[in-house]
Amino acid sequence: MSKKTKNELSAKESEELLRILEMRFEKNMNRHKGIKWAAVQAKLERNPGKLWSLFQMEETGGEPDVVEYDKKKDEFIFYDCSAESPAGRRSLCYDHQALESRKEHKPKDSAAEVAAAMGIELLTEEQYRSLQQVGKFDTKTSSWVKTPAEIRKLGGAIFCDFRYGQTFTYHNGAESYYAARGFRGILKV
Repeated sequence: MSKKTKNELSAKESEELLRILEMRFEKNMNRHKGIKWAAVQAKLERNPGKLWSLFQMEETGGEPDVVEYDKKKDEFIFYDCSAESPAGRRSLCYDHQALESRKEHKPKDSAAEVAAAMGIELLTEEQYRSLQQVGKFDTKTSSWVKTPAEIRKLGGAIFCDFRYGQTFTYHNGAESYYAARGFRGILKV
């Protein structure tokens, strides 16, 4: 394989990822009614950095797919659509401050830092609830969501899951981490 710079995929990796994304897109048309794959693919091909971020989402088990289209900004919005919180992004505390505050048994990283390194953002609570309208996600796991500053300032962070036919939002200390809690990301292209 040729040497590549950060945030760049080889032609083969790009081709394979586009094939996977197209198959997922076609299989889940309920997530993106009225959106055509050709338009999404054209936008991705013009934005290799975004394609790299989608590759990171895919590699960590997120199964990204288009869930929204912002007409005003002409942006396709990808969400992690794996049934459960992405397996490659679990056992993380909320952010760097939380990671640094742990004295023992630190997790390997934080959700906010991993998301930033991938070039994506954590879903907000509103986006998480919107995602639940196109499927049922996190029925056995939970996902950190972007926490309002006033909650984070007090040491907390919020996460969501789907149980008993409902989407729930909970709180926890931002430094906590669990094998069944990860995070879902969003990417605008």
